[in-house]
Amino acid sequence: MTDNWPVIAPAPGTPACGPPSFEPERGWTVTRHADLRAALTDPAFQVPAVGTGRPGTLAWLRATVSRFSPPERHGERRAVVVAALAPLNPDNLRHDAARLTMDVLDRAGDCFDVIRELARPVPLRALADRLGFADPAAAGTAVAVVATAYHPGVDPALTARADRAVAALLALAPQGPPAVRANLIGLLVQACDATAGLIGAAAHHLLPPATPQAPTTAGTADLLAEVLRLDPPVRATRRVTVDGVRLGGQDLPAGSPVLLRFDAANRDPQAFTEPARFQPGRPGAGLLTFGTGERGCPGDRHALALATGVLDVLRERCRRGPTPLRHTPHPTLRVPTNLEVIVR
Repeated sequence: MTDNWPVIAPAPGTPACGPPSFEPERGWTVTRHADLRAALTDPAFQVPAVGTGRPGTLAWLRATVSRFSPPERHGERRAVVVAALAPLNPDNLRHDAARLTMDVLDRAGDCFDVIRELARPVPLRALADRLGFADPAAAGTAVAVVATAYHPGVDPALTARADRAVAALLALAPQGPPAVRANLIGLLVQACDATAGLIGAAAHHLLPPATPQAPTTAGTADLLAEVLRLDPPVRATRRVTVDGVRLGGQDLPAGSPVLLRFDAANRDPQAFTEPARFQPGRPGAGLLTFGTGERGCPGDRHALALATGVLDVLRERCRRGPTPLRHTPHPTLRVPTNLEVIVR
C-alpha cells in the first residue's frame, strides 16, 4: 500500500461491531464477523418467505429464483444457476467488459457519467450475451427496471413496470423450462445493482481527481477486494430464525427477523488488523459480502471479473470528476446515483 490511498470512512448508518442487538420494531441486528459467518451457515437462519404470483410477473420471478427459495427448493434451483455459470470463463467476461468499456470511452466526450454509461449497462450486457439472451442491450435495460423492485418491501408503484420488464426478459431469454429461464433472469438481476455499486465505489475511491491513476502495483482484483470490504455495495442481508438459536451470547427466539450487516462485519477488529486501513492484498478472516455456505453467491468470480474489466480501463484512461457523490436510498444496497469521470 502507498500513503496516497484514501482512508475509507464507514458509510453513514454503518453500525459498530458488537453483540447481536434487538429493537422491537426492527428485530435483531448482527454486526460481528464471527456472528455473521455463524448465521450464514446455520440452518436455523433462513431467508424470509416471499409470496407467489401469476407466471411471468415480478412476484412469480421472486418465488422461482434460488435467491428467495425455501430450503426444500433452494438446492435444485441453485443447481440451475451453477450450471448456467459453469461454461462462462471469468477471463472472457473480463475481456468482454473491458472491450465494451473502451467502446464507450471512444465515443464519450471529455467526461461522462460512469454509473449510467458503464457501471449498469456494461456488466449486464456482457453477462446477458454470454448467457444467451437475445439482444443483450435490451435485456440489460429490462433487468435494471426489475432490479428497482426486486427485493420485497420496496415501493409497490414500481411493481407494474417490473412486471412488464419480466415479460420482456422472458421473451429474450433462451428457451427452456420456466424455472430455468427465471433463474437466468435472476442471475442478471442479482448482478445489476451489486456490480454497479462495486464499480461506482471503486471508481470513486481509486480515481481521485488529482491522480488519474493510483500509484500502486496492486492489481485491480486486490483493489476491488478492499473496496468490497470497506464500502460494500450490498450492506446487509435479511434472515429469519426458524428455531430458537443462541448467537453471539444472545438467545434469539424462533420467528425473529435478523439483519446481517456486512458493512460492519467487514470492519470487525477481531477479524481484520487495522480494519479501517485500505490495504490491497491484505490477509484476514475473509470477506462475507458475497455470503458463505449453501447460499453464498455462486457468481462471485464472474461479478469480480466484470468489474475488473471495467476498472482496468478506467484506471488507465480516466480520472474522477469533481461532482459530489450521492447514493440511491435503499435499506440494504449502496449504489451511487451518478459519478462523473473525466477522460484523459
